[in-house]
Amino acid sequence: MKKLRVGVLYGGRSGEHEVSIASAASIMKHLDRARYEPVPIRIEKDGRWTLADKPPSVIKAADIIEHARVQAARPTRPGREAHIVAHPSDETVLTIERGDAKAVAEGRSAVVTGLGLDVIFPVLHGPYGEDGTVQGLLELANVPYVGAGVLGSAVGMDKAVMKQLFAAHGLPVARYIVTLRREWERDAAGVTSRVGQELGYPVFVKPANLGSSVGISKAKHLEELATAVRLAAEFDRKIVIEAAVPNAREIECAVLGNDEPEASVAGEIVPSREFYDYEAKYLDEGSQLLIPAPITDAQMAEVRRLSIAAFRAADGAGMSRVDFLMDGRSGTLYVNEVNTIPGFTTISMYPKLWEATGLSYGDLIDRLVTLALERHAEKQQLRTSVT
Repeated sequence: MKKLRVGVLYGGRSGEHEVSIASAASIMKHLDRARYEPVPIRIEKDGRWTLADKPPSVIKAADIIEHARVQAARPTRPGREAHIVAHPSDETVLTIERGDAKAVAEGRSAVVTGLGLDVIFPVLHGPYGEDGTVQGLLELANVPYVGAGVLGSAVGMDKAVMKQLFAAHGLPVARYIVTLRREWERDAAGVTSRVGQELGYPVFVKPANLGSSVGISKAKHLEELATAVRLAAEFDRKIVIEAAVPNAREIECAVLGNDEPEASVAGEIVPSREFYDYEAKYLDEGSQLLIPAPITDAQMAEVRRLSIAAFRAADGAGMSRVDFLMDGRSGTLYVNEVNTIPGFTTISMYPKLWEATGLSYGDLIDRLVTLALERHAEKQQLRTSVT
């Protein structure tokens, strides 16, 4: 049987670049070489696409983040750039041409070789990768890819739009307001007044379009709110401010499928810090993942039901991790967000939840590739002409 050539797309132009590398390393490690030929395609922070000479191998996000900090002050050498060439045929869906940036600078031919790809596995977290931009590019190239489409990806990235859709579908969400950086700069007193009247303290302040808890902070009173908003505004022009759920427990559930999605068992995160921020996720080792979550059977069933409902409300496809906040006293559940490209690192919930449900890491990757091919084949049946 012909091996499928899988382009693993990772890195990206976002604050989650290093986490993406760790996820890609784990996927590369678990791709069945008897069935797949992986091709590592890295997007640098400056937007350059390169074909990696060797695949990422460090699967611990903390190590990659520390290495990035050390390397930040060092100049980077030109790499072997990659260029997408779309010319679908029976055998070659997408070609990545590998080149040499130095050759381009010297006016010489840059193309070294071309690699035909059968399917793309985007492992990009955050803007310019998880938000529909890369998905739109792949749609134009008419190539199968793992995960949600343009709309689902965009919705899953924008926390403000996502919450509006959840509310429209009758899903429970915590109270929140949305403000823009310019609005804050023009009328900070007005925004602060709204927070006090509509939400109260404490609140969580988040960039609307980012993940991995980058730029998120908790404000316990008015003085901390300004600092939190300024931090979030460094990462996005749109800012979401949410009322904190009392005694919150962080519950997560994994969803897999296209038109008939399934939900895994739920898990609970017990963060090493006050909340599950970037450091608690990737740098500290004290956070605990409890799988299955220590909740009642009725609560477990409700989490799974709401996860599928949230997945459908956001027009999900392939995979998503749905995050909840549960009031620690009343047990009330709030849908917090949907992550359309969840982490695949060694400590990531998504693969761990499916493993606990009976689906191994390798089988999970197989299933995701199959879902991508099925969805692509279904789209090819659509008419593109009225005649």
